[in-house]
Amino acid sequence: MKQSSLGMSNTVKRTRKREFLDAMALVVPWAELVSLIEPYAPESGRRGQQPFAVQTLLRIHFMQQWFKLSDPAMEEALHDVPAFRDFAGLSHWDEHIPSESSILRFRHLLERHKLAEQILATVNALLQAKGLQLKAGTVVDATLIAAPSSTKNEDKARDPEMHQSKKGNQWYFGMKAHIAVDADSGLVHTVRGTAGNVSDIVEANSLLHGQETDAFGDAGYQGVDRRPDARPGVRWHVAMRPGLRRALDKDKPLDALIDQFERTKARIRAKVEHPFRVLKQQFGYVKVRYRGLRKNTAQIVTLFALSNLWMVRHELLAMGQVRVQGA
Repeated sequence: MKQSSLGMSNTVKRTRKREFLDAMALVVPWAELVSLIEPYAPESGRRGQQPFAVQTLLRIHFMQQWFKLSDPAMEEALHDVPAFRDFAGLSHWDEHIPSESSILRFRHLLERHKLAEQILATVNALLQAKGLQLKAGTVVDATLIAAPSSTKNEDKARDPEMHQSKKGNQWYFGMKAHIAVDADSGLVHTVRGTAGNVSDIVEANSLLHGQETDAFGDAGYQGVDRRPDARPGVRWHVAMRPGLRRALDKDKPLDALIDQFERTKARIRAKVEHPFRVLKQQFGYVKVRYRGLRKNTAQIVTLFALSNLWMVRHELLAMGQVRVQGA
C-alpha cells in the first residue's frame, strides 16, 4: 500500500519539483549507474537491518545535489516530502526511511572508490552513443566556488586546502572548478577541482580528452599552446586580450576581420557558460559544502554529470518517445 493510497500525498497540482523529478527519473541511466556502484556496495543477508538498495540510495544522493540538502536535511525531507519518497521508491507506508548515517555512508562509498568520475564517464558514454556529444572541439573555462572564510569552527582555522584568488579588483576565498565541454553540444566531459589560487592555464591541457583537434579558451589561456604539457595536434583558439581588442580600428578592413573572428570564437566559448549556469542557477550550487578538495570535487563532478542530463533532457525524452508534462 502506497502513501498516496492512504490519502497522504493526494494533490491536484503538479509542482515544479515533482515535474523535475519525473523528468530526471526518465533520463538518468539508472541501470548502468547501479551496475557501476553495486560491486562496492554492502551485501545483504547480514544480521540486523538490511542495507538499502543501491538505486534507492543513488536517487537520494542525486536529490541532495539537486536541492542542496545536507545528510540530516535529506533524511527529514524524505519524511516530509511525498515527492521525494516517491522518487526514491519509498512510497509504501511501512517502509524504512534511510537515516542520515546511511546517506552519509553511501556518499563516503562513492568518494572512497572515486565513483563520481565514473558516473560522469558513464553518463557521457550514454550521450555519445546517442549522438549527443561530438569529439572535434573542446572549450575550457574555470569558475570560483566560495568557501567559508570564517575561523569560528572547531579547528579555529579556515580550510587549508582552499585559497584566496583575485578576480578583477575583488578577492575570493574558495576553490576552482575547471571544466572542458564539447564545443558543439556544450556538454561537460572533464572536470578538475583545485584551490582557488591555481591559474586557469595550469589545468588547461589536462582537461583535453585527446581526440579533439581544436580547443577554445578566454584571454586567461594566452600561451597555453607553448606550455610543456601542450598536446601535439591541437589548435588552440584563445581570445585576444580585451585591451588589444578595444584598440582595433573597425574602419580598417584587417582590424574589422580580426574583430569578426573574435566574435566567432566568443560564440563558441559561450557554450562553456551553460553548465556553469545549470550548476549555480538550476541546482543552486554557489558555495562548497565540505572541508577539503576531494569531497567537494566529487560533489562538483556529480553535479556536472547531472547537468549534462538536464541540458539534453528534451532530446533524451524524445528519443525514448516519452513525454513528461512540464518537462
